[in-house]
Amino acid sequence: MTFEHVTVLLKPAIDLLAVKADGIYVDATLGGGGHTGEILKRLTTGHLYSFDQDQTAIDYNQEQYADEIAAGKLILVHENFRQLKKRLSQDGIQAVDGVVYDLGVSSVQFDDGQRGFSYNYDAELDMRMDQRQSLTAKEIVNEWSFNDLLRILSRYGEDRFPKQIARKIEQHREQTPINTTFELVDIIKEAIPAPARRHGGHPAKRTFQALRIAVNDELGALEDSLTQSLDLLDVQGRISVITFQSLEDRLVKQMFRERATGPELPAGLPVLPGQFEPDYKLLTRKPIKPDEAEMEQNQRAHSAQLRGIERVKFGEEEE
Repeated sequence: MTFEHVTVLLKPAIDLLAVKADGIYVDATLGGGGHTGEILKRLTTGHLYSFDQDQTAIDYNQEQYADEIAAGKLILVHENFRQLKKRLSQDGIQAVDGVVYDLGVSSVQFDDGQRGFSYNYDAELDMRMDQRQSLTAKEIVNEWSFNDLLRILSRYGEDRFPKQIARKIEQHREQTPINTTFELVDIIKEAIPAPARRHGGHPAKRTFQALRIAVNDELGALEDSLTQSLDLLDVQGRISVITFQSLEDRLVKQMFRERATGPELPAGLPVLPGQFEPDYKLLTRKPIKPDEAEMEQNQRAHSAQLRGIERVKFGEEEE
């Protein structure tokens, strides 16, 4: 099985975790196993749980890390990372020392033309990261209302012409179902004014992003999972998150900032030193980005941003 994938920000993301040799860690997005491999190098008696909802990633890494799996050092979990807390609790794990997220679609999913993620390959409109789920991009394009299409194109694609694209999709599907990626690309091109198509990359890029996020509930899953990870962190435990688009980065930034900021207090309230200090601290005031060398070697690294957070204490209600 071939699984060509170049992991972005590999060392910085794992360095940020400050891996303890005997710790319990989670790779929430196994993919090609790059971050998993880097964590395993730093563990001795510790354990790593690596999650992926894509069976292809699970199968590949079962072969790649067969010895670590046999030794009980690595546990592969074929689930969406929003099942993180539930799965760990099955093994009696109530706290972890670190979690890494490498968000978005893996290069393997993009490059497999039959998965329907890419506007560069003609395939069925699928876009499911987890092939066990029923909802596909084809269902959204052909069955969701104009208002729902407009909502996801505006919110998840941040498209400049969401109304025109949604209306054009509606018009075409009334005549015949929209089944393939290239059919959808043609409709998008038809909807966008010619001058706008000449700038800003492929005209279908934002629409395909919006559909992919909607099919996989990516932002909802991320918020669920990140909340669980933050709650599971032990003192000195850390989370590092790599994002590739602004919606994900904004969500991570806001969630981290909320945890690392103390509660808002009434003006004039007397406060003892350390009384209302937050339980978490930011490890990255500004996101870490790939260096020039990495961006030259990997085109997909250009939009990558890394953020980190550490738990410094437990709140009184948790002690």
